[in-house]
Amino acid sequence: MVFICSFPRRKQVSKPTVTLQPNWPVYRGETVTLRCEIQRGEGTQWTYEWRTTIRNSPTSSEYKINRVSEYDSGEYRCMAKRGRQLTDWSDAFRLTVRSDEPRATLTADRTIIPLGGSVTLTCSVDKSVDWKFDWFRNRKQYSVGRIRGNTEPYRVISVSEGRVYSCRGGRGDPVFQSETSNEVSIHKTVSKPTVTLQPNWPVIYRGETVTLRCEIQGGGGTQWTYEWRPTIRNSPTSSEYRINRVSESDNGEYSCKAKRGHQLTDWSDAFRLTVRLVSKPTVTLHPNWPVYRGETVTLRCEIQRGEGTQWTYEWRTTIRNSATSSEYRINRVSESDRGEYRCKAKRGLQLTEWSDAFRLTVRYSHPAASLSVSPDRVQHVIDQSVTLNCSRNDIKWRVRRFTDTLSYLQCSNWGTMHGSSCTINRLWYHSGVYWCESGSGEFSNAVNITV
Repeated sequence: MVFICSFPRRKQVSKPTVTLQPNWPVYRGETVTLRCEIQRGEGTQWTYEWRTTIRNSPTSSEYKINRVSEYDSGEYRCMAKRGRQLTDWSDAFRLTVRSDEPRATLTADRTIIPLGGSVTLTCSVDKSVDWKFDWFRNRKQYSVGRIRGNTEPYRVISVSEGRVYSCRGGRGDPVFQSETSNEVSIHKTVSKPTVTLQPNWPVIYRGETVTLRCEIQGGGGTQWTYEWRPTIRNSPTSSEYRINRVSESDNGEYSCKAKRGHQLTDWSDAFRLTVRLVSKPTVTLHPNWPVYRGETVTLRCEIQRGEGTQWTYEWRTTIRNSATSSEYRINRVSESDRGEYRCKAKRGLQLTEWSDAFRLTVRYSHPAASLSVSPDRVQHVIDQSVTLNCSRNDIKWRVRRFTDTLSYLQCSNWGTMHGSSCTINRLWYHSGVYWCESGSGEFSNAVNITV
């Protein structure tokens, strides 16, 4: 007798697929999970078998590797069984573990923050989008989430403070971190400085010593390092640029900028330094009229483009006690003051030549002036114009008036003076006695005008 045994056939299902979670390039030290996925193989009754590089493989659909290393690199396959159902082995999945550690890269759209502006920083790791980023300012962790406009994953942030910045990427659970990025120094622009001149004279003469100062508004402290333009000679790194015995070759425009830590100024506006040869002074007379005995006159020592009060003057005169100021005043001049007057001046190490001689001539006397009235009458009409003229128009004569109210006034108070003539347009309250008077106190004839 022959017995025939038959066994039920096992039912084949589609072969599974091995996938990587998370699906990114894997670095040494990360935690990864391989999954054995069966198309339409829902349910938890499957038993899995893995073909791996190591002995102890799991029987579940997930194959988790903590702190993956280069030894975990290789091909991974899986198959599954459920009751009489059996899959084929999956195609091989090649796991590649990179031995190098990922390093973040930091770039900036610019390294100088403009006045009132900001800089954009971008952090990236191996061109992947799966990273979230931590930021560091001066190597201390920096909370960028507090800054308006910065959002997760904080790959791109905006900063407005000058510091040293770096970043680091992190991903996965537990978090795997990249190496910290390169450092980028960001400098913040502050208000530009001003160049000033010390001493602050309008004109600098050859041979003098001057100092240019770079002044920063609200920039107190001594931590600034300065840069000067032009960079001829050995230009300093301090706030002061001293030039000894200045010459015409030092003429030109000077600018400065400064840096302190991560603060940086723009270049200042240019300051133009003008160096001149000192011209010899000139002696002038004030008031400039023929001088008569008894008048008060002033001689002035004038230096072309030599404004300022820093000059000390020396006079060469007919008397011993000469002034040290630019003005030489002689009260009630007399014949003994006649002669030649010269002056020179000194400022620091700068010394002028003696001026050319100014000859002062003092006249003993002069004929009195004569006051005439036009129209020539004693009684005048209220709205009529009257002109009073001093005949000695080569001398500075003034028309004066004395009224019944005992007021003592000159033409400028009630008329218009042209040379030695005074014009009154309307004679409302101008009755009185009129006469001419010179600077030395001499008088003309008096004229009585009645309105």
